[in-house]
Amino acid sequence: MKRADEKYERIISELDRRKQKRRKDDDEFKVVEGVIDPPTLKTLYKLLNRGTIRTLHGAISAGKEANVYRGENADGKSVAVKIYRVSTAETDFMLEYIIGDSRFKNVKRRSRSLIPQWATKEYKNLIRYHEAGIRVPRPIDLERNVLVMEFIGDLKNNLPAPLLKNTTIPSPVKTFNEIIRMVEKGYTKAGLVHADLSEYNILWLGKPVFIDVSQAVLISHEYAEKYLFRDIQNITSYFTKLGVDAENPEVIVKHIVSVGEK
Repeated sequence: MKRADEKYERIISELDRRKQKRRKDDDEFKVVEGVIDPPTLKTLYKLLNRGTIRTLHGAISAGKEANVYRGENADGKSVAVKIYRVSTAETDFMLEYIIGDSRFKNVKRRSRSLIPQWATKEYKNLIRYHEAGIRVPRPIDLERNVLVMEFIGDLKNNLPAPLLKNTTIPSPVKTFNEIIRMVEKGYTKAGLVHADLSEYNILWLGKPVFIDVSQAVLISHEYAEKYLFRDIQNITSYFTKLGVDAENPEVIVKHIVSVGEK
């Protein structure tokens, strides 16, 4: 027990030291104002204490709602740690995607209440996608506003996979068709529409991997078909620029919906 306590104190000391120094080195712990606040540190300590993560390194990405860091699990293997902003969160846009979701009751507008639900929503969506066989980061653990996921990238060198938009795709036509199949499978097997799909929310690891699924809605959502059209339109627009002679988005959406109704 004493050894565990010493390890716990050492981790806290290390996190605090890194927070204070705010180093710019990519291999060091990076703190973005409003992300690593005291309540979030307590949440991280819980994950550290139960062995989900043992170390937190540099930021992989920074977004409007969260930052993703590379962490290490108890075995020293890389994991992705997504920390959703709470104190500086802009939550208005979230309400459109969570109110009306049968999985969430009594949705409150206050960020302290909404953000943990938003994190839970992404966790649940990742589970649905993963169980349907769609390439997404495998969800590992969740505590309040911190989601721990599979690290997508070069595990040997701890390098994150690039975004699709930053990749030279060997076969744009093949990749476009694969993404459309993933969208269709998401709709028909996982019962979800990504609702924010674009070249900015797809990683490339030899094949496309969907990320940032917090906005994904159940197909029963009143705007599901509208979001589906937007997703297909975004993907079609991007791949058209790469020379792909894509089908009209409306035709693709109609096909996906019809398959889902069978």
